[in-house]
Amino acid sequence: MEVFIQTLINGLLLGGIYAAVGIGLSMIFGIVRLVNLAHGDLMILSSYLILVITGSFGLNPYLSLAAVIPVMFIIGFIIQKYILNRVLGMGMEPPLIVAFGLSIILQNTLLLVFSPDAQSLETPLSIKSIPITETLSIPAIYFVGFLVGVAVILALQLFFQFTYLGRAIRAASDDDEAAQLMGINTGTTYAVAMGIAMITAAIAGALIGTTFTFFPHTGPTYLIISFGVVIIGGAGSMIGTLVGGFILGLAQLVGSHFFGSGYQLLFGYLILFIVLVIRPQGIFGRKERAA
Repeated sequence: MEVFIQTLINGLLLGGIYAAVGIGLSMIFGIVRLVNLAHGDLMILSSYLILVITGSFGLNPYLSLAAVIPVMFIIGFIIQKYILNRVLGMGMEPPLIVAFGLSIILQNTLLLVFSPDAQSLETPLSIKSIPITETLSIPAIYFVGFLVGVAVILALQLFFQFTYLGRAIRAASDDDEAAQLMGINTGTTYAVAMGIAMITAAIAGALIGTTFTFFPHTGPTYLIISFGVVIIGGAGSMIGTLVGGFILGLAQLVGSHFFGSGYQLLFGYLILFIVLVIRPQGIFGRKERAA
C-alpha cells in the first residue's frame, strides 16, 4: 500500500512537470490556432543553452534561466513574426509544414553542434529527497518541477486575466478582425504570445534537463507528451493543461506500478484515447460552434 501511495505522489509531481512541458503548446494553439510541431525541439534547445551557460560560468541551471529566458523570448518572437505569420490564413497545412521544417532544422543543428551523446543538467537537488513519513518521501527534483509547473500556469492565468497585454492577446485570439479595428496589431500580438510561450519552453527545458537526460532528437518525445496534456485538458485552457498533466503523469506511473515500466506509455495513451472518445475537446475544452 505504501508503495502505491508513493507511486501516486510521484505521479502527481511528474504531472506538474508535464503541465509545464505542455502549456506553451496549449497557449499557442488556443491563441493562434497553430500546432507548433517545433515546440519540443525548442524546449530541448533551451536545455542545451542552459547546458552551455552552466558549463561556461558554473551557474546553477535554474539561475541560468535569467539569461536563457530573454533569448528564447526573442527566438519565439522572430519565428512567429517573420516566419509563421507569413503562412497564417493559408489553411492548416502551410503552418504545419513550416513548423515541421523548423523542428528538423533544430534537431540537426543540435546534433551537429553537441553530438548525439546524452546530456543532463547537474543540480544538488537530483540526489535529495524530502521525507514525509518513515517510508514515504518526495524526490526534491520532482517537487521543484511540480511547484514550478503550477506557478507558471497560475502566473499565465493571472497575466491573461488582469494585464492589458494579456487581454489584447485574448482579444486577438477571439476575433482578430475585431481586434484590428480596436487598434491591436494582431501580427505583433501573436509574436509576443509566441515569445511568452517560449519563456515557458525555457522553463520546461530547465525542468527536463535537471530531471531527465536529453539528446538532440529528444524534442519529439516531449512534443507527444505536450499533445497528450493538451488533448486531455483541453487546448487553450490553463487549468485544463495543469489537470491534463496530472492525469497523464498519474496514468503513466500507476500503469507502470501494476504492469511494469514497459506499460508506462501505453497507459498514458489509453487515458488519452478514453478522453478523445468521451470528450474530444478535452476536459476543460470548449466545443466549436457550428458555422
